[in-house]
Amino acid sequence: MAAGTTSDFRNGMVIRYNDDLFQVVEFQHVAPGNWRAFVRVKLKNLRNEKVIEDRFRAGADIDIVRIERRTMQFLYREGVDFVFMDPNTFDQIQVSEAMVGDAAKFLKENDNADLVYDDEREELLSVELPIFVILEVTETTIAVRGDTATNVTKPATLETGAVIQVPGFVNEGDKLKIDTRTGTYIERA
Repeated sequence: MAAGTTSDFRNGMVIRYNDDLFQVVEFQHVAPGNWRAFVRVKLKNLRNEKVIEDRFRAGADIDIVRIERRTMQFLYREGVDFVFMDPNTFDQIQVSEAMVGDAAKFLKENDNADLVYDDEREELLSVELPIFVILEVTETTIAVRGDTATNVTKPATLETGAVIQVPGFVNEGDKLKIDTRTGTYIERA
């Protein structure tokens, strides 16, 4: 952990604040007339994903935390846990479903994901999937004639079991590009 001040804030930086780890989402230096300058910050808790807003006095000391991202391959599910393997050392690690979060419904075997660690404590903080994944449609309804010309959507089940809304022209067997952050259809792949 390194010491720093509010002038070191950068988007994406991880700090220790109130005995928890937070990622700086957004910050703004404010100097209102006769008042003391301060820094308005949006922070995302790395453990529970909640976003808070707070102020720091300009120049206040902060604890900067160094994090490490390790790209690992998802192997299989074992009960409620996910098993990942380091492709370099072949070490395997079990990660709870709660740690993987909502992105679990877009994770298929042999896909890569970034496991984010607190470098100082060697503690797993989160699992991040790639922003976009390509998944095959395994089940969907047939579009009604004429619905393909408008913005009508229908549910489609993907190979991982996730159900998303897709345009009417998507058929079974199509490969789709999906945004894992929002769980939305982007385009056919």
